[in-house]
Amino acid sequence: MAKPRPWSNPPNPYLPTALEYVGEIPRARVRVHEDASRSILAHNDSPDVGFSFSVNPYRGCMHGCAYCYARPGHEYLGFGAGTDFETQVVVKREAAALLREAFLKPSWKGELVAFSGVTDCYQPLEASLRITRACLEVCAEFRNPVAIITKSPIIERDLDVLQELHRVASVGVGVSIPFWDEVVARAMEPGVATPRRRVQTLEALAKGGIPVGVSIAPIIPGLDEDVPRILAAAAAAGATSAGHVLLRLPGSVAAVFEERLREALPLRAERVLHRIRETRGGQLYDARFGVRQRGEGEYAHTIGRLFETAARKVGLGPGGWGLGERPSTFRRPPRQTPQLSLL
Repeated sequence: MAKPRPWSNPPNPYLPTALEYVGEIPRARVRVHEDASRSILAHNDSPDVGFSFSVNPYRGCMHGCAYCYARPGHEYLGFGAGTDFETQVVVKREAAALLREAFLKPSWKGELVAFSGVTDCYQPLEASLRITRACLEVCAEFRNPVAIITKSPIIERDLDVLQELHRVASVGVGVSIPFWDEVVARAMEPGVATPRRRVQTLEALAKGGIPVGVSIAPIIPGLDEDVPRILAAAAAAGATSAGHVLLRLPGSVAAVFEERLREALPLRAERVLHRIRETRGGQLYDARFGVRQRGEGEYAHTIGRLFETAARKVGLGPGGWGLGERPSTFRRPPRQTPQLSLL
């Protein structure tokens, strides 16, 4: 885990006041908050996302990725999108029980559930809290199909549950590796395992019989030179598919990203920001559906062609680990009724 950062958050647009420190800025420390939500399945209808339902056991993420598009969601909770996002983590301890309740409802038809769609379901707290594992055990019990995206080796712990899901339903895992250069990776993803360690995770899952793919998400314009090496390493480790998403900087993410970029990679910062604007019509972000994931303009097209050519060269198909249509396997287990005592 990276050393704590000085407390730094862009102003929260939903709060009437902002905090500024005079003198030395204190170091941010991790604090865990309880989420009292009474539902766990999130529904989305975005045409850019390959699933309709997801489970997010955690809000906020200790991985601290500078580019994380989920950061503005923390502002709705009264936190900041900067260091608050990676140190004030909200956990849903009752997630597995809530998921069971959802699966028992007649309205649930066994649709694919993605883990997580927002923050990493295998971030460091999962090592001790085991909330994601408990949710996957519920999915296996109900034979509900699952897709997972993660950067974390912690998922290797749950190979047994993943194998059971693969046996009775379907499961696919995407391992996210946006960089190959370890210096750049540490600068942009300070709380994440090294790229090579993530390839080992991909290999361990593949050897365990789990369908795996690599996700280069996000590709950061100006830091995109590693794409062929990532794809080649993933293919050699057993990946069968690959996908990519262009950097997205909605809301306060842009300020966090630029601050971290200038701090960690000062000699490359201006070029990277210039390249991002080239793919976004002169801006740092374009929220339009169909464009926000891929960008537009010649440089965005060049990135897309580079990815497709390199993936095809090493035999990786289109991304879709666990996503897509499949026969229904869902079933509700028989209800357990107390046995009457014989008198």
